[in-house]
Amino acid sequence: MQQLATFLKQYGIEPDHPTSLIVIVGIIFLTALIVHFILHRIVLRAFERRAQGSSRLWLQIITGNKLFHRLAFMLQGMIVNLQAVLWLEKGSDAALILSTCAQLWVMIYALMSFFSLLDVIAGLSHRFAFAAQFPLKGIFQGVKLLSAIVIGIMMISLLIGKSPAILISGLGAMAAVLMLVFKDPILGLVAGIQLSANTMLKLGDWLEMPKYGADGAVIDIGLTTVKVQNWDNTITTIPTYALVSDAFKNWSGMSASGGRRIKRCINIDTTSIRFLSDAEHEKLMQARLLKPYMAARQEEINSWNGQGDVAAASVLNQRGMTNVGTFRAYLTEYLRQHPSIRKDMTQMVRQLAPGAEGLPIEIYAFTNTVAWLEYESIQADIFDHVFAVVGEFGLRVHQAPTGSDVRAIAGIASS
Repeated sequence: MQQLATFLKQYGIEPDHPTSLIVIVGIIFLTALIVHFILHRIVLRAFERRAQGSSRLWLQIITGNKLFHRLAFMLQGMIVNLQAVLWLEKGSDAALILSTCAQLWVMIYALMSFFSLLDVIAGLSHRFAFAAQFPLKGIFQGVKLLSAIVIGIMMISLLIGKSPAILISGLGAMAAVLMLVFKDPILGLVAGIQLSANTMLKLGDWLEMPKYGADGAVIDIGLTTVKVQNWDNTITTIPTYALVSDAFKNWSGMSASGGRRIKRCINIDTTSIRFLSDAEHEKLMQARLLKPYMAARQEEINSWNGQGDVAAASVLNQRGMTNVGTFRAYLTEYLRQHPSIRKDMTQMVRQLAPGAEGLPIEIYAFTNTVAWLEYESIQADIFDHVFAVVGEFGLRVHQAPTGSDVRAIAGIASS
C-alpha cells in the first residue's frame, strides 16, 4: 500500500484524492482482466485441446462439466479480494464494497465448482458396475441442495454483517415452513437411500407400476422423480417416495435368472372329453413322444383291471386312458424336449378349475431367453402347435359362438 502511495505521489496524486481511488480500482480491474486472459485464453484452451485429442474419458468429462472454468473464475475473485485488502485503505467504503463483491463472487463460483465436481464424479461412476446399484443422481442432487442452502446462508450473513451461526439458530423457528417447502426433496432423498440400501431399484430395471401407468425401463432416478420409458416409448414420471410407500413390480429378477415364464391356458370343450377307443389308442401309439407313456400307462391299467372280479361290460368298473389325460402327457413331454424351454426351471401342464369357458389346460414353463421378441416367438410357436394337435386327441377347443355359428344354426332351422 505504501509503495503504491509513493508511486502515485510521483505523479502528483495524493492517496486521499478521488483520482487515487480511481487509479487503484482501475489497476485492480486491469489485473483481473490480465489474469482472466491468461487463464481462459491460454491455459484452459490448451487444456481443452489436449483433452479433445486424448482418449482418456476423465479428461473429457472434466472439460465437459466446466470444472476448471469455474475454478478459474473463483481464483479471479480471490485475486481481486486480495488486491482490495492490500491496496485499498482498510475500513473504507471502496474496500468494503469491492471486498464484499469479490467474496460473493468466490462463494458463487465455489458452489458452482462443487456442482461440477459432483457431475464429474457422477459421469465417471457410470464406468463402474456397482454404481448402477445406487441412485447417485438423487443423492448428488440432495447434496447440491444442502450445499446451496449453506452457501446462501453464508452470502446473506456476509451482506448483513452477522455471523452465520445467528442465521442458522433462527432457522429453528422456520423449520415447519422449510419442511413444507422442501417436503418432496427430503422425501425423495430418504426414498433414494432406502431404494439403494434395500437394492429395490436401479437404472435399466424393468418397472411395472399400474397406479402410475408405468411399464418399461427406468432411465433416470432423481431426487424427487423417477423416469420410466414405457414400451410404447412414452415417459412416465413417478415421485421417488411413491416407490417406497406404494407397491411396484421389478422384473430385474426375471432378467437376471435368464428365463421368462410362459403361463397360458387353452380351454377344452368338456363335452369332448372321453375315454380313448382302441383305434385312437393304436393311432396315438405311433407318436414318438407318447409311446413310452402310453405303454407304461396301459400296463398299469391292465394290472389294475385284472385284479378282483371286474365286470368288463361296465365302464364304471374299469380304469382307462382319457383323451384329455393323454393330451396333458403329450404336452408335458413336448415341453420337456423343446429346445427353447429351460430344463432347470419349473415346467408342467396342469388342469385348472372348469367353468363356463370349459376346462383350462395351463402350460407353465420358462423359456431360455428373456428377450421380448424371442420370448413371444417361442410362446406363439408352442401354442400354434398345441392348437394344431388338439384335434388328434378327439378334443375341441372351447369358444363362444361366432357369427358363422349363428348363421349355420339359422340355416339348419330354416331348412
